[in-house]
Amino acid sequence: METTKSSTEEEAFEFEVRKLEISDKRKGFVELLQQLTVCDSISDEAFDRRFEEVAEYGDDHLICVVEDRDSGRIIATGSVLIEKKFIRNCGKVGHIEDVVVDSNIRGKHLGRKMIGFLCDHARAMGCYKVILDCSSDNVAFYERCGFKRKEIQMVNYFGS
Repeated sequence: METTKSSTEEEAFEFEVRKLEISDKRKGFVELLQQLTVCDSISDEAFDRRFEEVAEYGDDHLICVVEDRDSGRIIATGSVLIEKKFIRNCGKVGHIEDVVVDSNIRGKHLGRKMIGFLCDHARAMGCYKVILDCSSDNVAFYERCGFKRKEIQMVNYFGS
């Protein structure tokens, strides 16, 4: 039996997920993050320093993006951090963070593609699970990506 893909699923395959590059700041990476949460403007110098700092973690902190080949703009991003634990036989857990798809291009399954990429990376790194926090508005999306609701998130913000 042959399965067919919807046109939006086919469109998602046209976009390649890749690691963040230092030149992506000029391609709208920071502006994309501003669609997700508080993210002030970042100077080129501060961006370069943080990029190098994250790069020192190697595959234990992967930030990936999708670039629209036509416009040259970053249209999706997400990250996964690998936590090394003592429990579960010194196991590893992947923490997915900062997933956002440009509001102008949502509905093309790029979010699902991004989550799949991040989960595949965590699995390849030997993680026994991946976890994430999301707003109640996004629960259904993450359930479609194979996640299950569990426990309760807590937060304690420091300063402003």
